[in-house]
Amino acid sequence: MSSKNAFREESVLKELKHYLPAQAPLKDFVHHNTLHAFQDIPFEKATRRASKMFGYKTTLSLQEYQKLYALGKIKKEILEKVIEQRHGKSAINEWSSKLHHKTESTSIDKKIGKLRSVWKDHYHLDLDTIVHTTLFKILNSYLDQGIAINQFPVLDESFLSSIRRFDKNTWISLFKTDRSRRLLSNPNITLTDLLHIIVGDEDLFEQYLFDQQFQHPGWSGLISTIEDRPGSILDRRNITLKEMIFLENLLEIDNLDNSLGKKWKPLCEIVQEHNKIDLFDDSEWLESDEMLMICQEAFEWTYYDNVLAGIKYQKPVVEKTEKTSFQAFFCIDDRECSIRRYTELFDPKCETYGTPGHFGIDCYYQPKDAKFYTQICPPPITPKHLIKEVSTKRIQNSDVHFVKSTHYLFRGWIIAQTLGFWSAIKMMFNIFKPTLGPASSYSFEHMDEFSLLTVENRSKSHTKDGLQIGYTLNEMVDRVEMVLKSTGLVKDFAPLVYIIGHGASSANNTHYAGYDCGACAGRPGSTNARSFSYMANHRSVRKKLKKRGIVIPDETEFIGTLHDTTRDTLTFYDAELLSPDNAKLHTKNIEVFKEALKANAKERSRRFFYINTDSSLEKIQKKVQDRSVSLFEPRPELNHATNSLCIIGRRHVNRKLFLDRRAFLNSYDYRLDPEGHLLLNIINAAAPVCGGINLEYYFSRVDNEKLGAGSKLPHNVMGLIGVANGFEGDLRPGLPWQMVELHDPLRLLMIIEQLPEVVLKTIQVSPQTYEWFINEWIQLVVIDPVSHQLYHFKNGEFNLYNTLENKIKTMVPEELFIQVEKSSENLPVFQII
Repeated sequence: MSSKNAFREESVLKELKHYLPAQAPLKDFVHHNTLHAFQDIPFEKATRRASKMFGYKTTLSLQEYQKLYALGKIKKEILEKVIEQRHGKSAINEWSSKLHHKTESTSIDKKIGKLRSVWKDHYHLDLDTIVHTTLFKILNSYLDQGIAINQFPVLDESFLSSIRRFDKNTWISLFKTDRSRRLLSNPNITLTDLLHIIVGDEDLFEQYLFDQQFQHPGWSGLISTIEDRPGSILDRRNITLKEMIFLENLLEIDNLDNSLGKKWKPLCEIVQEHNKIDLFDDSEWLESDEMLMICQEAFEWTYYDNVLAGIKYQKPVVEKTEKTSFQAFFCIDDRECSIRRYTELFDPKCETYGTPGHFGIDCYYQPKDAKFYTQICPPPITPKHLIKEVSTKRIQNSDVHFVKSTHYLFRGWIIAQTLGFWSAIKMMFNIFKPTLGPASSYSFEHMDEFSLLTVENRSKSHTKDGLQIGYTLNEMVDRVEMVLKSTGLVKDFAPLVYIIGHGASSANNTHYAGYDCGACAGRPGSTNARSFSYMANHRSVRKKLKKRGIVIPDETEFIGTLHDTTRDTLTFYDAELLSPDNAKLHTKNIEVFKEALKANAKERSRRFFYINTDSSLEKIQKKVQDRSVSLFEPRPELNHATNSLCIIGRRHVNRKLFLDRRAFLNSYDYRLDPEGHLLLNIINAAAPVCGGINLEYYFSRVDNEKLGAGSKLPHNVMGLIGVANGFEGDLRPGLPWQMVELHDPLRLLMIIEQLPEVVLKTIQVSPQTYEWFINEWIQLVVIDPVSHQLYHFKNGEFNLYNTLENKIKTMVPEELFIQVEKSSENLPVFQII
């Protein structure tokens, strides 16, 4: 706080922006650490501070942990080990008794909001209810991306200038009183001037602004994001958080004047001492805080210990002597964990790899005839390249329900009385026979299967809007080399290498971008997979790769592919260009993928209501596909629910483990990277991406009302940029309940196969990456590939970790939800739950 100092407007606004949610608009719904503002301090301290400041729940309740203990998800020996590490062996009985028998108050005495509560306490005036209705309507209209029939009247100026022009040139003002109109029209009035009118004492200004903005953190956070990244909305708007706060304070003055006349005084004259609070002052660590942290740690390590025991005691994988049938690259996404397992199960001669699903393609993409282009690489990257879709055979169809005529009074009435009845009947039939429709988001429509892409740049002058169209030869070589070396595939190439991106199809789903590939900025990975395959098949690229030590045989061909994770279907791009021999092999491989997809659908179905998992694989897959496009299904897929692991290493580290779709899998061969240079690139991407996904699920699960989006059912799309409950109110950050209801809130455990000293040196290179591990937002364990010992990173160093679990339950493939033909390769796998 800035107590006893003059109010520093820009400094306070910067601090405020730091703490507001960083949720991007719906089209770029990419996961991030919800409490990113606290990431520079240890997880336990950060979550407690956030809870005391903002009233967030940052763990499960003590009663929930007690239920987990009863279910065996918190083991007695793990709980006692955690207590011993924190308080000593002599304290085990005392703390165990407290944890088993004490109850906990669910109310949280938050600091935020105490100053502004004076308006209601003293004047019995609810400023939020009065002001927010007008403010949100103005913001929604100004930022609208295509829902509104009529656009905001003034869009060619900054937000505040537009408001001034609008209020000056309309018959009905936004304000009820003359003072606010005069203040708005005076260009010399500053935000500080308005705060002097409302609050009076500069020592209270910062607290007041935090109180005010955290009454609607969704809108404030979104506008802060748009200010910092104007390209996050397609139809750009010139708006800043400061301008929005200026307008909000004007509306507050206006409503105070209108309701109270000259009777009201600045807050400083009526505020009581208990209302003055230092938001950032650390409060005492209570016994209840310690109890919750012990339980959370025991909950996490009960699971971690089981996983680490599985890695330590699994049967060694026998080195293959037969020639590899094909190789397949999947995204590291946890939803690809199971499809990789089934692909290998149905063809034990194949090899699968995991790498971020943008496959090194760092660019914007512009579909044919599209007005805008969108980012298809991780959001932190600022692309310098553009890939355009040209020569498409796809015909864009329009739907009569989505034409402007429906908005007009007479024609809209005619359409409602005619097509409206048919639409109601059609909707009713959709309950029994769901089909793709205009309300569906279909992953394969992102790019036309038969179009051409401008992947290669043959002239430096070939640019658009400052972006280079396509990649030069050397740029293509760099990207192919990086993916192949980082995953360990530098020799022994199979005849066919599948590059498999992923996307998702759903209907009536406002968070559709959160179902697609996060590495592609919430887009399907089809363009990336196809572009990488073009590069890897390029003869000149291969000649240069040969000079860098990577020899790709002439007969090897790469095939771009897209996996729809909600429908469990695959599409292969440019397969017609394969050689005759590889075309035959591809036909055979398609059958392997088909069987793997059906088995994958069955495994997924066990968590879906209303699907009989005892049905045939074909029927279950059809049910899963129908479910994905049903207008009445709020859970088209469970997405990243239950994610808890990230494994970076060779496939044999986890190939014989049943990880239950909970693991991000990034291929990496320590033998090619003695200094950790390749590992640095992997961790710099995996920590914020996988850690961000994990923590957004964690916090949306433990506090779905404040840190999540609540239930999907009452969600309403606001301006195509966010969702609110009902037709007005604050935008909801985080994830809806239907995406997290089955999630176990565990921090991510990252497991790396490499020497501990190499990993330690690597994670310390980047301070932004190191804070994920030193502050324990991600737990880190290293598998020493020489000694095969496990080492846990804590307090800046690696220490030997011995698992408490030493007996691992095994299951044969027939128990993995499917029946397969027995063979010597189909060895038992370990079950990790």
